Amino acid sequence: MLEPLRQGLPPIDPSAVAGSASCALPSRYEAVRGARKFTRTTLTSWDLGDRFDDVALVVSELVTNALRHGLPCDPAPERSEGCVRLHLMRWTSRLICAVRDHSEESPVAGEAADSAESGRGLFLVEAFSDSWGWHPSPAPAGGAPAEGTRGKVVWALFRLADQTPGNTAETFGRPDPTAPAGSLSDRV
Repeated sequence: MLEPLRQGLPPIDPSAVAGSASCALPSRYEAVRGARKFTRTTLTSWDLGDRFDDVALVVSELVTNALRHGLPCDPAPERSEGCVRLHLMRWTSRLICAVRDHSEESPVAGEAADSAESGRGLFLVEAFSDSWGWHPSPAPAGGAPAEGTRGKVVWALFRLADQTPGNTAETFGRPDPTAPAGSLSDRV
């Protein structure tokens, strides 16, 4: 699952992997709350609780989009568990949130009217993460995808400050954290 994430990104050293966690989500909108709780628990265990607000907003948007556009994989509730899956992966200087669903349709940032209550999800993902993208779900080892493995993975990357003594925080195009705050449009 990670190889397509590396395309277009700075190299990710496999020896720097600090952790990964994954959970299957039911195909109900209540799953967004479960995804946020899973994200809080995971980030806290990785000492990244201070990143929860931005990461949880992005996770919420990605899971909501997967539920809205990536279903149904099976209308029977007992067989729809795990139609959406959340993955959190941490390296020393990066955190990736990835959501897998069964739709093969590419995610598209829509145009939303100022008064619209939806249609801004991918704009928020772009604004609060350092980068995002998607790719088709990888085929299992050995060739053709098995039934139920079609779909896509939508991911968002967050850069983390390097905690190694002597290193400065990586900002990679983000505003200097010591500079006065700018508007949200400055972050996009």
